[in-house]
Amino acid sequence: MTLLLWRHAQNASQIIRWPDYKMECMSDILKPANFPTSFPDGDALEEFMTRPSQALIDDLATLDGDIMVLGVGGKMGPTLARLAKRAAPDKRVIGVARFSEAGLQAQLQGHGVETIACDLLDRAAVAALPDVANIVFMAGRKFGSAGAEELTWAMNVHVPAIVAECFHQSNIVAFSTGCVYPFVPIESQGATEAMPATPPPGEYANSCVGRERIFQHFSNQYGTPGRIIRLNYAIDMRYGVLHDVATKVWSGEVIDLSMGHVNVIWQGDANAQVLRALCHCTTPPSPINVSGPETIAIAWLAQAFADRFGKSVEMVGQPEKMAWLINTAQATKLFGYPVVPLHCMVDWMAEWVAGDGGSLGKPTHFEVRDGNY
Repeated sequence: MTLLLWRHAQNASQIIRWPDYKMECMSDILKPANFPTSFPDGDALEEFMTRPSQALIDDLATLDGDIMVLGVGGKMGPTLARLAKRAAPDKRVIGVARFSEAGLQAQLQGHGVETIACDLLDRAAVAALPDVANIVFMAGRKFGSAGAEELTWAMNVHVPAIVAECFHQSNIVAFSTGCVYPFVPIESQGATEAMPATPPPGEYANSCVGRERIFQHFSNQYGTPGRIIRLNYAIDMRYGVLHDVATKVWSGEVIDLSMGHVNVIWQGDANAQVLRALCHCTTPPSPINVSGPETIAIAWLAQAFADRFGKSVEMVGQPEKMAWLINTAQATKLFGYPVVPLHCMVDWMAEWVAGDGGSLGKPTHFEVRDGNY
């Protein structure tokens, strides 16, 4: 089995092939001494995930004004807000959401994050939010889009229009997705930001192009600085592509290889890059790809978990030659390589799944190729 590691140089890319790659052999080189070997529970996981790097601390120290996170109630929002507060304790960090999850407001407040309950579809409620200099926009809808397409478009296009008008004097860093790109050849190093956003079929991906266009439109109208984050697969122990594959291998399920290659990034690294992007806003807002530097074969990943579990794994199908993949050379130039390497994520995930560490019950459906979620 061969893992292809795609390493992005500043202005070019290099392919490194390591046949029969064993991640353990790199542990002493790649794993910082203060990294845990595993996470006993969700509290320990989130404490580690929200430890700010010195680079993030330094960047936010240069940022004028406070930070408000719109859509803080999603999978990544709570840790992003907590990370921001730990990195910039003297700034106000405000989390805004409907807060339908019991206890989340109290949890965020316990970490120093102010909270405001708000329906972002309500323009008057959004207009009443505090006037904050820096906005991280995380609201959106993906799963459940099939059969409720109108709500997906409302959340992914109408809400951005409300926010872009109400906060046109702020910096706005907005989450998007690598799904706005078409499938690219798996040997291509992934789509770069220069590739036009012409997504494969599906309401979700097309509505995400709409979200980007709305922020660009209002930036052209008002001169609003911003950045669009095209993210591919953040990794938490409780969800993500690694969790999906590890759980299937552990339970003896068959692994479908049709979507045979992915990019992933540690959620803490993704959050840090998003926050640092507040210091790199452009007018109009330009896209930046955020993910890890590797193109990962699902077949290799499944076998890596099987080896750690001491189990066999059944795989079916052949990997397609095209996949949703992004090139992160631009982010690497700005932010450096992610702090947490792939081998650590795989080791941690194996320990977590084997120890029944828990799940958010939110599969990524990374294997979906028709865009219907």
